[in-house]
Amino acid sequence: LDPKLFYSDLNQLLDKVKPEAVSAFGAINEHIVIVRACAKRKIHVMVEKPLATAFADAKEIQQLAQQHNIHVLTNFETSWYASNQYVNQLLEEGKLGDIRKVMVNDGHQGPKEIGVSKEFFAILTDPVKNGGGALIDFGCYGANLMTWLMRGERPTSVTAVTHQNKPDIYKEADDEASIILQYPHAQCIIQASWNWTFGRKDMEVYGNKGYAIAVNATLVRQRLQEKQAEETIKLEPREAPYTDPFSVLAQTVQGRLKLDKNDLYGLPVNVTAVEILESARESAKLGKTVILK
Repeated sequence: LDPKLFYSDLNQLLDKVKPEAVSAFGAINEHIVIVRACAKRKIHVMVEKPLATAFADAKEIQQLAQQHNIHVLTNFETSWYASNQYVNQLLEEGKLGDIRKVMVNDGHQGPKEIGVSKEFFAILTDPVKNGGGALIDFGCYGANLMTWLMRGERPTSVTAVTHQNKPDIYKEADDEASIILQYPHAQCIIQASWNWTFGRKDMEVYGNKGYAIAVNATLVRQRLQEKQAEETIKLEPREAPYTDPFSVLAQTVQGRLKLDKNDLYGLPVNVTAVEILESARESAKLGKTVILK
């Protein structure tokens, strides 16, 4: 690449290049800095999950986006999954009934074990830059998905336990996290781990009428009646632009795609997801349940 493409000063870059939108896929704690710089220039932003490391930063990002009328999207791989959309549709159609229990399992064998770059490893395992270890890296998926399924409702309490199963590798970060989100009539258990046998991103949704399990991006197992056997549904991948986050960003910025206010990419869901993650981190630190006011 031409060295002239690279800048060491963000503000200089934005003023000279004048982009329509910016993708920020670096350290999570830098998202707030990038949005501050972009918002006042009316530049739209897409960040990699989660939105922020701190709830205060997430709220400021939301305020800046509203003040300057820009889009700030948060990219999650699971937002592209046809399976998750299918399960949500079953909920909307009443086929699962009311949500009672959700289980979201995400992670892999560990950043080192799967061979991430030295630079990415340094970010993932830095408690300041990443906000935590597996709890943030993979707990964010469950926080995002459950807030979406609950139509933006915040949990009443968050309880989390973290651990270092591999302290020789992950000296400064948790590699194991279990989070319980309690709602008035439902519960979500998020299992975020750098210790899974194999990589996984799956979700189980149990209602009082039926259940559906999103096994992967295109496979769902469902049972919608007690006397009915479980069936397996094979789905086609989502159509464009939902196969590529940069296409979603481009079409949103250009006005060709209008995101629902409860969209997985949107600020309302993702600000609440950061509140959940911050509460989970606090719960694990204190060793007790955190009540959300």
